Amino acid sequence: MTLPSDGLTLDGLRHEASERRIDTVVVAFADPYGRLLGKRLDVDHFLDKVARSSTHVCDYLLTADMEMQPVQGYAFANWQRGYGDVALRPDPATLRRASWLAASAIVLCEVIDVGSGAPVAVAPRSILRRQLERVRSAGFEVEAASELEYYVYEDTYRQAFERGYRDLTPMGWYLEDYHLLQGTREERFTAEARRHLRDSGIPVESSKGEWGLGQHEVNIRHADVGTMADRHLLLKQALKEIAERIGVSVTFMAKPYAGQAGSSCHLHLSLWSGDANAFAGPDGLGPDGRDHGSSVFRHFLAGWVEHVHETMVFYAPTVNAYKRYEDASWAPTRAAWSVDNRTAGFRVVGSGPSLRIECRIPGADVNAYLAFAASLASGLDGIERGLEPPAAFTGDLYAAGDLPRLPRSLREATDLFAASAFARRAFGDDVVDHYAHFFRTEQAAYDAAVTDWERQRYFERI
Repeated sequence: MTLPSDGLTLDGLRHEASERRIDTVVVAFADPYGRLLGKRLDVDHFLDKVARSSTHVCDYLLTADMEMQPVQGYAFANWQRGYGDVALRPDPATLRRASWLAASAIVLCEVIDVGSGAPVAVAPRSILRRQLERVRSAGFEVEAASELEYYVYEDTYRQAFERGYRDLTPMGWYLEDYHLLQGTREERFTAEARRHLRDSGIPVESSKGEWGLGQHEVNIRHADVGTMADRHLLLKQALKEIAERIGVSVTFMAKPYAGQAGSSCHLHLSLWSGDANAFAGPDGLGPDGRDHGSSVFRHFLAGWVEHVHETMVFYAPTVNAYKRYEDASWAPTRAAWSVDNRTAGFRVVGSGPSLRIECRIPGADVNAYLAFAASLASGLDGIERGLEPPAAFTGDLYAAGDLPRLPRSLREATDLFAASAFARRAFGDDVVDHYAHFFRTEQAAYDAAVTDWERQRYFERI
């Protein structure tokens, strides 16, 4: 994955270290949840020993659950194999100052098999790499953006934990969608986020209040899909650590509380051939003022729509994610496509160079590497097979009772994924089996939990 530099060169880091402005380098990689894991290295050790080689971590990190417990049943790593090492090879194109941390830089890493020296197939960044290589082999590059929403609370993370995440105080107290006054009250967090992202080589376009109480969105500039996925994970990490430092909390749960809007992560994609948007129609705008797109656009859209049910786990990877899909909630409930229609799972917007497909299905809990990989694999299959999309839907898709709904649970979506011949062709049996086990483990943990809902409902009255 060849990415443009967003920040420091190694020579620049060496200069910053000599001036004592940077003394720590965070080396990080994404686990299946999309969390950044890794180490903090002394800057001199990083420059002398790691920058052009690697460091090591335990391979169980690609099989651990949310509580960092090693889970059995994976072929990749288990007690029988002894839980050995994988190598973290820094990608110098991702090296940047982490301005939100004191005297620190951060770099993202490829996860490498120690024996073969090849990327570990089940690592999220490797999965996206493989799909991007396939798209490039077909003659295209990919421009992408991810619009990430979140909620901010006045409570610290420690306070929220000690309260069981109940009765938290949102930073906003009325629905603020685009409301500047309420947004001003949140600037002590949001302005910090914009500045630190900018100063860390992650270009920001805008921020805005969203529909929920204390819900917000920071949009960063579109880029090639690999760069965008990297920026997405760094954005989440930066916002959490900024919140920790200033004494508030932020959540990227898809549906933190019933009765409030869910938090989404809309994905925007277009394919490019050289300097031309390959999605754009050859004849420009039609008589209705619309760009009806090229054959590449139609085939890619058709594949993306066709395969969304069987790859749903890569867009909605948690039990909580499926509670966001409610009619009349701004979250889609059906996979149809439409033109500039926010009730659709796929919304086509722009024209000419800006023509793109917006997938509104993922929630804010998404692992961007996996979601973009599923999008590219699905669209590429549509191109390879010459698929044509169904007719564009017009009107209120929430009322379209004749169209099939998106999967309603992680269990349903995992079964579809595990049984999908397409997913196994696109990602490989090792990836499908690994992630099917990962999602089933997550579902089993939920099934075994006793919830507040159950106690409220059954404690006295059953």
